[in-house]
Amino acid sequence: MKQPDATPELSLSLFEDAIPLFQVLADVNRQRIIVEIAKHERLNVNQIDEKIELSRPAISHHLKLLRQAGIVSSEKVGTENFYFLTLENAVGLLKALTRAIEDECIL
Repeated sequence: MKQPDATPELSLSLFEDAIPLFQVLADVNRQRIIVEIAKHERLNVNQIDEKIELSRPAISHHLKLLRQAGIVSSEKVGTENFYFLTLENAVGLLKALTRAIEDECIL
């Protein structure tokens, strides 16, 4: 049921905020990287390379985009960067968008 405080402007604003997230998540290679990191909690580029058939430069490029979107972060240990998921903000945005859509639409 439609909530009285829901407005189409809120959904549109949240959709707009989510565009970079949707763009990053639309790529199957980035999806695979996310899943592999989730399985192992944290991985370096060499470990990701062992699990996904991409070049190291391609993996690094995808990790850069995932970092920019706030989906992964990295920690330097010695000479290696280890990547781990930081999904709280992305998931929060998607939940807010879902709530706004549910509030504004008759389901």
